[in-house]
Amino acid sequence: MTTIIVLFNLKAGVDAAAYEAFAKSTDLPIVNGLKSVDSFEVYKAESLLSGAASPYQYIEIIHVNDMTEFGVNVSTETMKKVAGEFRTMADNPIFIKTESLV
Repeated sequence: MTTIIVLFNLKAGVDAAAYEAFAKSTDLPIVNGLKSVDSFEVYKAESLLSGAASPYQYIEIIHVNDMTEFGVNVSTETMKKVAGEFRTMADNPIFIKTESLV
């Protein structure tokens, strides 16, 4: 299984409450509804374990069961619209594709 980890901050001027409302009402239910996705979670960073400020405000974790199907799923008009809205709020998100060691 592939896990995609997304690290990002909001663009200047983007209200955190507006992003979080979008994540809860649109992004989470739509992505979690994709057949290629086992689960999708969004986290708001609180701090580093040391107590220092986190370099990222938000973290997304997408557990993908089929990367080929995921590519098809994210090419739909619905997902293009969701991704477009996400890009208006997220400042240069970093998408990390990972594989489990176990």
